[in-house]
Amino acid sequence: MTNKEHSPIILLGSRFLSPYIMLFGFYVIFHGHYSPGGGFQGGTLLAASLLLIRIASGTEIAALQFKDYLATPYAALGVLIYFGTGLVAIFTGGYFLDYEQLPIPGLEAADLRYWGILIIELGIGLTVMTVLVLIYDNMVKGEDYA
Repeated sequence: MTNKEHSPIILLGSRFLSPYIMLFGFYVIFHGHYSPGGGFQGGTLLAASLLLIRIASGTEIAALQFKDYLATPYAALGVLIYFGTGLVAIFTGGYFLDYEQLPIPGLEAADLRYWGILIIELGIGLTVMTVLVLIYDNMVKGEDYA
């Protein structure tokens, strides 16, 4: 929008829709190993819920919603979750991302695969969400990193 005045209808609509989009994003992540979807699709929905508020309300609310200085550490944490899960499987005698080798006592192989895939999906979702928010923030700021 070119003016500083934001439409109250757009603000109300974005504030109403954003939590439902975020809830659906979490659903897609947590059910990604049962149905189509997963970390990338869920992370995209989570980013869309954050970006909807940023686009509708501007930078004032966006600064309160998701801190800029936390975006890069969150993206790195998601990659670390993914990579760390694979390394744990290697260190316990399996292959990279061999979920049956995860050292969780009392679980059978099928349960270990279930939890291993869920951990991976959470890491991917966190990384995708924060990277998409970072891309949008850098485009809005107009900084040149080339």
